[in-house]
Amino acid sequence: MSETALPGIKQFDLTGKNAIVTGGSKGLGYAMAAGLASAGANTLLLNRNKEEGQAAAAKLREDFGVKAQAYSADVTDKEQVEKAVADMVKDYGHVDILINSAGINIRGAIDELSYEDFQKVMQVNVDGLWIASRAVTPYMKKQGWGRIINMASTLGLVGLANRTPYATSKGAVVQMTRALGLELAPFNICVNAICPGPFLTEMNIPIAETKEAKEFIVGATALARWGELNEIQGAAIFLSSDAASYVVGSMLTVDGGWTAK
Repeated sequence: MSETALPGIKQFDLTGKNAIVTGGSKGLGYAMAAGLASAGANTLLLNRNKEEGQAAAAKLREDFGVKAQAYSADVTDKEQVEKAVADMVKDYGHVDILINSAGINIRGAIDELSYEDFQKVMQVNVDGLWIASRAVTPYMKKQGWGRIINMASTLGLVGLANRTPYATSKGAVVQMTRALGLELAPFNICVNAICPGPFLTEMNIPIAETKEAKEFIVGATALARWGELNEIQGAAIFLSSDAASYVVGSMLTVDGGWTAK
């Protein structure tokens, strides 16, 4: 063995880390919370529906034996988010990881959508992400370590018709990830994004059987299928862990090869 051999550290071990997951009570948010819990992280779910969040937290405690708790806040409300994060720090001592997973999608042709539809998607997908990231930044700076993971999308990298609100919002997430990554890297806070492709979440169930989904979405992936929720977990664990200590401002696609074509 050479003198430069790497030490046998557990790079993916999240034991002792406290992770906030916005929109973490269902869908990809819950899948990622479960993935982090499986790696030992305490999971703090932030969502609007208190009862739904409490049920999800109880399942995480039961399945993984970690501490898990739900906090109620609307990610578009700055005061609510700041109070929730302050409560988390009071209850757990520190916050180490933030996964910005809360998001919505309103589909339709531009002349069939209202300006209010566009604004609503931007408020949740962009404003909400910025508000949550701002809320955790002072705590992460103080401790000199942190991970912020933004849920972008393959539609932040390529376009798709009838998706102007969603694609615009996710393009903004991509650029926010790059800018915030550069800003926070000097404080040992790594900011990155995951760009999921077609996962069969509650958001996509309404279009699952349409011709468009079969031909231009699922049919365009190299694996020719929808992603399964557990298939997002590895990316979330990696970007949350010490294994990603040299990864900043990256867009990790988990899309079955959709953007490779």
